[in-house]
Amino acid sequence: MLNLKLNNLNAAMLLGATMLFSACGGNTENAEGGSDLTGSVQIDGSSTVYPITEAVAEEYRAEAPDVKVTVGVSGSGSGFKKFTRGDIDVTNASRAINADEAAVAQENNLSFLELSVAYDGLTVVVHPENDWVQDITVAELKKIWEPAAQGTIKKWNQIRPEWPDREIHLYGPGVESGTYDYFTEAVVGKSHSSRGDYTASEDDNVLVQGVSTDPNALGFFGYAYYEENQNKLKAIPVDDQDDSNGAGAILPSLETVKDGSYAPLSRPLFIYVHSKAVERPEVVDFVNFYLDNAGELAEEVGYIPLPDNLYEEQRQKFEQFVSGSGATANQQ
Repeated sequence: MLNLKLNNLNAAMLLGATMLFSACGGNTENAEGGSDLTGSVQIDGSSTVYPITEAVAEEYRAEAPDVKVTVGVSGSGSGFKKFTRGDIDVTNASRAINADEAAVAQENNLSFLELSVAYDGLTVVVHPENDWVQDITVAELKKIWEPAAQGTIKKWNQIRPEWPDREIHLYGPGVESGTYDYFTEAVVGKSHSSRGDYTASEDDNVLVQGVSTDPNALGFFGYAYYEENQNKLKAIPVDDQDDSNGAGAILPSLETVKDGSYAPLSRPLFIYVHSKAVERPEVVDFVNFYLDNAGELAEEVGYIPLPDNLYEEQRQKFEQFVSGSGATANQQ
């Protein structure tokens, strides 16, 4: 099962945080029932988390039309660079912040909070005309993607002899992507370690286009991008050869990602918010709106929602952070 590193808060702390939040502008409705907030919320980061955040932002714009919410797609790594400098308020992330990034935030006097918003299953895909790959093992994925494969593993029959003597064309996220980091750690065994001779992009739509037009292609990206384009892609079941997770090759789905049987390519997705951003009521209001609606909207765009009790824990963590009791130390 996924370890989301969630903290339980006692009732007194929650009550105090809620009271302070209300006093600081948590109640944003005007006399007519709409929001009287103004200002802006700047978001960037993971292309994987982008569909959820953009769906939330679209709904929020209707609730608070005078708050300008912008959502960029630069990848988890680039998003963290902007976030830890204080250039943006919230960053989307398909991996956890690393020690170097956290150190930059500290240098800039920023504390931050990690909030889990959904689950994802990295999906391995081929062109629909590919009739030879019915499943693939984690060991075979490693053989394809590890650094030693560069210039060496070039054809399908080098993976399995019964597969055809045809070139294999690889598509995957760029090195600034949290999806790249997660995949390389889960499959190759070391984050940020892979062959370099593949078609890379921080935009998952570019990868979808590449695989869907190339019969010799193999690629990977977040589940939502597969689900949205499944009429022109073929998902490949993955076998981690560990029957304790589920026997045989398993396709990603709401059920297999949630129960952890789609291993090792199931993962949590995050947003991060920092201490200076939550000094502005429009940011606080947006993040609360996000946590209230993430489950429904994540499912609408093809991701797997957290259980309700975990969203409640995220709300409690955020209330504590806003109150100031959590805004002096980084929380993950």
